[in-house]
Amino acid sequence: MARDGDTNEPTSEFPEYPTGDDLRARSADAPRPGAPRPSGGPVRGLLGVLGAVALAVVVLLGIQATGILPDFRNPFAKEQTDRSQPPLLKSIRDLSRYVAAEGNFQVVVDVQKDRRNVPDFLLNERTLFVGAGRVEAYVDFSKIADGAVVVSDDGKSVEVKLPAPQLGETDLDMDKSYVFAEQRGLINRLNDLVGGDPNRQQQVYQLAEDRIGAAARDSGLTARAQENTRKMLEGLLRSLGYQKVTVTYTAP
Repeated sequence: MARDGDTNEPTSEFPEYPTGDDLRARSADAPRPGAPRPSGGPVRGLLGVLGAVALAVVVLLGIQATGILPDFRNPFAKEQTDRSQPPLLKSIRDLSRYVAAEGNFQVVVDVQKDRRNVPDFLLNERTLFVGAGRVEAYVDFSKIADGAVVVSDDGKSVEVKLPAPQLGETDLDMDKSYVFAEQRGLINRLNDLVGGDPNRQQQVYQLAEDRIGAAARDSGLTARAQENTRKMLEGLLRSLGYQKVTVTYTAP
């Protein structure tokens, strides 16, 4: 039962009922039946996020250009680490040879390795290599025998006997040598993925050096070395007062 004096007070408060004007305003804003509802809220939100990110990047790049912040680095940039050991001196040799001529050569090596009755697309290895190298022709003065220099009694002429010129080892220039083309079969490529032969190209290099060495022997390089050495000694000994200088070479 209600207390005296509280009879006219409400036991709870209810929200106010909308008036007619409020109902008409809401009905005007509400979408009509069958009309498409407005969409694009999530899309607009995503575009806003992307715009904010782009703006942040522009601001950071601008700050970086002013030098306030350090340079940004690509976290996925390539890095090269050199773990090579320091060079080890194995030996020292005194050289007493006179390099009188040098020949520069270029050779094209075309080597193919395959198997009989096996298709090339399965098992085939063909390399086209362009090799560039040089060969020196020198006279080894350390092999001059006793009595190789004979001076005349009047001191006006001198005769010098020298060892025959020799050809040095082929020096393959890797900066100018390159693999022009290479063909490998499917099995060869699979073998490369598993392990392969790290010295595979070494055989091609050795063949190029052999070809260049053979070309140097047929090029007349030793004859040029003889002539250049003779001219050098003639000029040197004439400057010392000898009027006649004779240079001969012993058989190799």
